[in-house]
Amino acid sequence: MKKIRELRADEIEVRVGIVRRTGVSLLLYKDARCDMNILDEVFGITGWKRHHELINGALFCTVSIRDENGEWISKQDVGVESYTEAVKGAASDSFKRACFNIGIGRELYTAPFIWIPSDKVNIAEDNGKLKVKDSFHVSYISYDEKGKVIRSLEIRNQKNEIVCQFNMENKVPNQASQPANKNQLSDYRMKRLYDEMKRTGVTEQKIVERFHVSLVNLTERDYKRIMSALKNTDTKVA
Repeated sequence: MKKIRELRADEIEVRVGIVRRTGVSLLLYKDARCDMNILDEVFGITGWKRHHELINGALFCTVSIRDENGEWISKQDVGVESYTEAVKGAASDSFKRACFNIGIGRELYTAPFIWIPSDKVNIAEDNGKLKVKDSFHVSYISYDEKGKVIRSLEIRNQKNEIVCQFNMENKVPNQASQPANKNQLSDYRMKRLYDEMKRTGVTEQKIVERFHVSLVNLTERDYKRIMSALKNTDTKVA
């Protein structure tokens, strides 16, 4: 069976979990596009397939991969509706869960509890609710020899400031996936951006006019703003 590699730092998303006046917790996750990219990379675009079905009112996804003998191996899991788009959210969630069963991103289950104290995060109150104004990304991650357990972890905010480090004595110098220049994104992230531009038909000129940035020197904050807008844009009609 082909080996599924562990997730790179730039493939891991970070979202806020618990918000308190004393600080916030952070959660690591992967999105469906990351799963599709890895499936394509490992098994080829014709080497995997998915389908969804309703079972007792719940939406399940089955992901099948083709082994070296041409046999199909399938894994299935159920999805949970999102707060915004019930059907789409359940479909995406069931797909990501099925991919966990195959082994994509399973190492995220070994992540430590991540707590960011209030002096390292911008927390504001809005209509009686605490909200976080910062965004976060994984700047470095390493695993044990088998690639199954997270060994070291570093998280930074949109200003490229370190807000969390875990077991960093194991960090290999100059091996972090975060570019040395904080204003320069990785090739992988730029590829994701250009793929979204191609999908939506949004030109570089339109991005420059709307966000007042240059794609040559995008910051992490601007990248997330642009990607968020693109993900909410419909696919261009061929």
